[in-house]
Amino acid sequence: MYYGWAIVFACAGLLFVSVGVGYYGIAVYLGPLRELHDWSNSDVSLATGMYFVFSGITSALVGPLIDRHGARMWMTPGLILLIAAAAVIGHVTELWQLYLAYIVMALGSGMSAGVAVNATLARWFVHRRAWAMAISSTGVSLGGVVLSPVNGVLIEQFGLGVATPAMAGLILLVGLPIVVFVLVWDPRQMGLPQDGLDPVTPQRTSVARSVANQTRRWSIRSVTRTLSFWSIMVSFVIVLLAQTGFILHQTAFVQERVGSLTAATTSLSIIAFGSIVARLIVGRYFADRVDLRILTVIMFLVQGVAALVVIQVDHIAVTYVAILIFGFTIGNMYMLQSLLTSDVFGYVSFGAIYGLIAMATQISSGFGPLMIGALEDLTGSYEAPLTLVAILTFAAIIPVYFAKPPKSLLARTVSPLVTRPAPQRVGHERV
Repeated sequence: MYYGWAIVFACAGLLFVSVGVGYYGIAVYLGPLRELHDWSNSDVSLATGMYFVFSGITSALVGPLIDRHGARMWMTPGLILLIAAAAVIGHVTELWQLYLAYIVMALGSGMSAGVAVNATLARWFVHRRAWAMAISSTGVSLGGVVLSPVNGVLIEQFGLGVATPAMAGLILLVGLPIVVFVLVWDPRQMGLPQDGLDPVTPQRTSVARSVANQTRRWSIRSVTRTLSFWSIMVSFVIVLLAQTGFILHQTAFVQERVGSLTAATTSLSIIAFGSIVARLIVGRYFADRVDLRILTVIMFLVQGVAALVVIQVDHIAVTYVAILIFGFTIGNMYMLQSLLTSDVFGYVSFGAIYGLIAMATQISSGFGPLMIGALEDLTGSYEAPLTLVAILTFAAIIPVYFAKPPKSLLARTVSPLVTRPAPQRVGHERV
């Protein structure tokens, strides 16, 4: 078996525990923290907003360092920070302690999750990149589906003081060994070709995944002068702001419509299920074979139409079907954001470029729920907010057209796609 697939499944396991405990944990802890300490919704929600902002900023700062030194040296301290912060959340007694814990958790997540994982996969895979990213990112959805209810049961049975260290221990037992013993930054460190393909046999490929484009080196200054960079950033800032707002208000809206909290929380499982299934199908059969811009436009259209159906058709069965279809787009949005970035700008400078885009989308995602909530307070219903979700999603289609590789590609590549036996440097490690 090509070792790259071990990297893929290891990344899935890492995301399962780190995102399942970190990202999804902040939603699980919201209510119990309010009840335990008699804090207001605004007080605790501010901690969530700080998590999004600091996680995004960390992604932007660590991205260039990952390109130069490799991902593992940043993932290890990142996981340690995440473990420490997650363990103490159940023992905070003051708001400033909660804010500090969430900031530290955000720093750890920014160092160990999205940018680091995707930058690693972008180096191991070129022609099968979408399939690799689809499998690994499934760990994110499974973390929410499996660990969120487990976390909830632990809190109900034993309280936050036991639940949070237990979940942090899961990262320690699963995530840290993966980073230390399994992950390898670059296939050249093992003398392997990318994708596990015969390096002698030429591969049919697009301009985006050609050697010249994939190995082009970018500076932050040069990349921010391209229309492609801003088109990717603007389109996903808009669409993920709308998507996150929809997801975090989905339970409240469905409960308002059907009058049952149990039925409303079932919609979360439905949307997560749709996310997993659609991501695997798109990653396996489409994303490595078609123009990613067209695929992205289709996903945007599906998300916008699904949001309109949810709010305009007041029927329980139709609501669940529309939520399932909306779920088809969720995981694919994040995957397409990574794939478009790596297709347009290659893998050599991926960490720096994707870090900037991730910072912008993380911050916008944090504002999405606030925007939807404020509009619902103002209008007294979810009709206007969810209609706005659809409008924003449709608007995001326009800039996607410009997300394509530069017309002029470098004639000389920075580094080969396949390994020659001679030793060479990868970052600061001699291999």
